[in-house]
Amino acid sequence: MTAILTNLRNAVIAGFVLAIVLVVLYATVWGGSFDDNYWRFLVRWTHVIAGIMWIGHLYYFNFTQIPTMPKIPDELKPAIGKFIAPEALFWFRWGAMVTMAAGLILAMMNGYFVEAMTLGLARPATEGQICIGIGMWLGLIMWFNVWFIIWPNQQKALNIADKHPNLDKDAKAKHARTAMLFSRTNTVLSVPMLFAMVAAQGLFNIS
Repeated sequence: MTAILTNLRNAVIAGFVLAIVLVVLYATVWGGSFDDNYWRFLVRWTHVIAGIMWIGHLYYFNFTQIPTMPKIPDELKPAIGKFIAPEALFWFRWGAMVTMAAGLILAMMNGYFVEAMTLGLARPATEGQICIGIGMWLGLIMWFNVWFIIWPNQQKALNIADKHPNLDKDAKAKHARTAMLFSRTNTVLSVPMLFAMVAAQGLFNIS
């Protein structure tokens, strides 16, 4: 057990093995079948796991790293910028990408993609489809912020992969502030986004 828990890769593999055990139970003991409903569930599961990775890192940045940075002694701050933040940004941005892709695929599989994305303007839509459409649009705005504003600015502010070695201190500070403001914007948007997503299923019973 120690060999599993002291190695992240082994721990993640163990988690997926346990999930496979549940799939076996589903197919045998619980009498489930691998029909369209199962594949929709699998995409939703992927959407949720990736979303946890994405929003978890968003909240880490905004509730932990950013407020704590001013308290860290100057001689220790480079370790955050050089080692921890770039790694966190990797999982942050790819969590966003997989969340967005899986969510759009799920909407297509469930047959409400057009209704949700147009908020009922292109075709008649139920309240649940409009509600989840609002959540989808908020999520897409957040994804755009991650990939096209936060990530490029963080690359410059932290000189990730040594691609921006000639930026002066003021320029780095400006890029860091831009990244922070849009990260904080995503934190604001995450609250109604998650409300709309959960409400669509919990209040309007959309699948």
